[in-house]
This record gives sequence, C-alpha cells and structure tokens, in this order.
Amino acid sequence: MAATAEYGVVPIEQVRPMDGLALFQAIREGRLPAPPICKALGMTLDEVELGRVVFGYRPVFDHYNPLGTVHGGIAATLLDSVMGCCIHTTLKAGTGYTTVEIKINYVRAMSDKTGPVRAEGKIINVGSRIATSEGRLTDASGKLLAHGTTTCLIFPI
Repeated sequence: MAATAEYGVVPIEQVRPMDGLALFQAIREGRLPAPPICKALGMTLDEVELGRVVFGYRPVFDHYNPLGTVHGGIAATLLDSVMGCCIHTTLKAGTGYTTVEIKINYVRAMSDKTGPVRAEGKIINVGSRIATSEGRLTDASGKLLAHGTTTCLIFPI
C-alpha cells in the first residue's frame, strides 16, 4: 500500500462499477483509501493479483491477550481478510461477498518478538453464489503460524 494512502470507506456508488481486482489494485496503489481496520491493526496490502492477496502485519504488545501473546483474533482477522479479499479480486463489477464461515487452525503463537508476518489468501473455487478460499499466516522465515479456509456468499450490490 502506498505510504500516502488514507484510510476510509469507499462509497458503494464508487465501488459498484468496479470489478474486485480493479478495486484492490486502486487501494494498493493509494488511489483509493485503505479500510480503517488496516490502520487499527497496522495491516498492509502488500500484493494483489487475480485470486490472490497478501497482507503484512507486525505483531505488537498492544494486541496481547492475558497469557502474554498476540490475541488469536488478530490471526483470525488477518486470515479472514486475505481469504475474503482474494475472492473479491475475482468478482465482476456490481458484485459483493460476505463471509459465511471461517475455520482457523493455530500452529504457533505470535509475540512482539515474532517480527513481520505475512498472510496470503488464495482461491479454492468461485461459483456463481458460493466461493471458497484458503489462507496461510507465516513469519519472515516461512514458519507457519496459522492457516484457514473460508466460505463466502456472493451477491449483487
């Protein structure tokens, strides 16, 4: 994501005529604002192509749970985001999606010492009403931290 990108919600009237890939390319290039959650969690949209997206995140102390590691909800949010967004890149103009179900498997905990992590989402299948994708969350050395799958409902917007 361009360093000059602002955060905000693109009005639906502006999103509706764009296909999903064009939308995410515009966000990545800083021509459209990144969603506010990116600011709140420190997520970055690092790569985008048809059926695939990569978000970056650096675990921070402010996201710790009572046990002294980054809350699992952060990993779930990263994976939900990349798995949904990779589906969105395949959608035609005037089409949206929503998560119906996610499944997350946690492999390793994150801490503020983990360093930067990478969440990658890839398409499994996109139909006319239902789409599925998978995601992997890895540290800088490629060690798996968590992985998951999603099912999303596709609908007109």
